[in-house]
Amino acid sequence: MLVAAWKLLARIGGVLEEFLRRVAERTGTGWDDVLLPLAGRAIRRLLPFIALILAAPALAVSPALETIFRNGASLALIGMVAFVLFQLVEAVSMLVLREHRLDTRDNLQARAIHTQVMVLRKVAITVIAVFTLASMLMVFDSVRQFGASILASAGIAGIIIGFAAQQSIATLLAGFQIAITQPIRVDDVVIVEGEWGRIEDITLTYVVVRIWDLRRLVVPINYFIEKPFQNWTRRSADILVPVFVHVDYTMPLDELRAELTRVLEASKHWDGKVNVLHVTGAKEHTLEVRALASAVDSGTAWELACEIREKLVGFVQRNHPDALPKLRGRVESRVA
Repeated sequence: MLVAAWKLLARIGGVLEEFLRRVAERTGTGWDDVLLPLAGRAIRRLLPFIALILAAPALAVSPALETIFRNGASLALIGMVAFVLFQLVEAVSMLVLREHRLDTRDNLQARAIHTQVMVLRKVAITVIAVFTLASMLMVFDSVRQFGASILASAGIAGIIIGFAAQQSIATLLAGFQIAITQPIRVDDVVIVEGEWGRIEDITLTYVVVRIWDLRRLVVPINYFIEKPFQNWTRRSADILVPVFVHVDYTMPLDELRAELTRVLEASKHWDGKVNVLHVTGAKEHTLEVRALASAVDSGTAWELACEIREKLVGFVQRNHPDALPKLRGRVESRVA
């Protein structure tokens, strides 16, 4: 009887899963392609376990075996519910991230959403895991009080009041603060500990920075709350490109400005916004000339800076070699 009920409910769950899958295929939206099949799988897997729990009192077995049977089915049901919730969190995260791609030029809003989704996903998974463990413990009478204690301490007020002084919880709170205030976002360009890189991953306890030479710098999450750092893309990915060149005092600056304009207009890295050349220093032997341009992001800015430097130095070498930096001296001869 029990086996027949199990098979019947499993078959009903399979039919419902197939029905929801076909409904998802017929619609033009994207969210149901993920959520409806997920709901179908959840129904197919949960129905048989619910049947086992409901049928346990009707079994013609000893009370001890009935308890073991019921507890085993309850544990399996709790584990299956947790698995479905994990899948739901991943599915929702995937749907949100799919709608906000990072591989676009203006990705400021997408980076903000990716950061929030990454942190909140980890929080949700942690909460589900804690409640799953507590629920499994409450199945057994001997440890039910311990499971209830876990559930009671999982409240936000209990966490803040009871454990806020602990370093681990302070780190988790810093992760929440990062998700809300967002001093950093996924794919932000930052300078941390003197290293230039991009934010690759944000967890509840640490941040992974991908450095320009492909090394990874792992930084505690509270570093970005307690210490100063540079964020080049906090409000916009646009960035100014300063390039310094040293020339002799005899260099005609108008020609150098005209050359900078020609270089920028021919460059694929320039965004067409800023084109300035100033003398920013007059040293003992040379003039310090700063060319200032703009680019759409930090990676392009680096390429543009190298291009400007190479082209301006080459222009001086070809057209005004006498204006290259030099040392001057005066030799005096005395006739005895």
